[in-house]
Amino acid sequence: MHAHIPYGIYWSTPFAKWQGSLSALNPLPLVAQVAKDTLTERNVDLSQIDLAILGTTNPYPGSFYGLPYVTGLMGLDRVAGPSVQQACATSVRALLMASQEVAMGSASCALLLMADKQSNGPLVYYPDPGGPGGYGIPERWVPDNMARDPYAGQPMLETGENVARRYGIDTAEQHALKLHRYQQYLEALANERAFQKRYMVDAPLTPPGGRKQLGVLQADEGIFPTTVEGLAKLKPVRAGGSITFGGQTHPADGNAGTIVTTRDRARALSTRPEIDIEILGFGMARVEPAHMPMAPSPATFRALQASGTSMADIHAIKTHNPFAVNDIALARDTGFPWEKMNNYGSPIIWGHPQAPTALRAIIELIEELVLRGGGTGLFTGCAAGDTGLATVIRVSDSRR
Repeated sequence: MHAHIPYGIYWSTPFAKWQGSLSALNPLPLVAQVAKDTLTERNVDLSQIDLAILGTTNPYPGSFYGLPYVTGLMGLDRVAGPSVQQACATSVRALLMASQEVAMGSASCALLLMADKQSNGPLVYYPDPGGPGGYGIPERWVPDNMARDPYAGQPMLETGENVARRYGIDTAEQHALKLHRYQQYLEALANERAFQKRYMVDAPLTPPGGRKQLGVLQADEGIFPTTVEGLAKLKPVRAGGSITFGGQTHPADGNAGTIVTTRDRARALSTRPEIDIEILGFGMARVEPAHMPMAPSPATFRALQASGTSMADIHAIKTHNPFAVNDIALARDTGFPWEKMNNYGSPIIWGHPQAPTALRAIIELIEELVLRGGGTGLFTGCAAGDTGLATVIRVSDSRR
């Protein structure tokens, strides 16, 4: 038995720029408020939820309690579940866990809540009485982990450079992809953001400890306008490399959520019961150290195998693409042109808050398939530790 997502019972806030509108907010109360407001507005009976999964990557006040803290804030203080931390792959891991629970019958209606921010990351202090002078070890959670993989010993940027060399991808090709991705994003802004408004909800701006909401964030913040001329001025970030700031994503803040359930309940909850969204399968992979952008390809082939599909069956692809080289490598490995991937936008344009990143992309994938009248879609992406996770989803419209 496959798990299903009710059409319209998913959402993402806009993504805010580094140190922007969401930087001072605790993502845990924020995701609870957004989820409760959205589900209530869409007439979802919260008493149906019998499992919840919280996805985060960075620690926040209350993270020790994790999911029970967030569901408690929503008034779901009898709903339990795990908290998941798998960097950029957190959303897909949570989706897999929820699908397994539904397929096994241990849950019938699972709520997924993905919440993160890259801004104002914590400074963690690890006591080390045996160290020089008894001093401990400080870790700046966000920048230090971007700067060095403790196992591979290289920064995130170097994983992109390693794959660029492996595949012979130069700066010009990376910039061509980035410009195309920006133009795809502009399509989502057409007609007063008609595509984004199919799923995007406002993020309330309530300061910590404050009772008064100061406003809302209604649209993505911090998108960099991309032009041929602007890209041409950029130099590689490191000497001898090929990746510029234009060939990669930027840190962001935001949250997203959805429900995973049975076919019958999905139909009952859906805002359009004629639309069926079926999760067909998943794939996971890990590649050689410091080659993270290669991991989506083997994850893709394993997801296709698990779902009983092939690349010939795929109508649309969304990726987590922290580097332009991700999509170029995937295109070469699969034969699916990178120009046809990521219609309406992707993380390389709208930013990367970690846990919610993939779920927003999957939601956009669903909406793209709905607009085309149905079809089979693939999401794939990389994550810290040279890993990749992918999922295959089928959208059907009973009217067609």
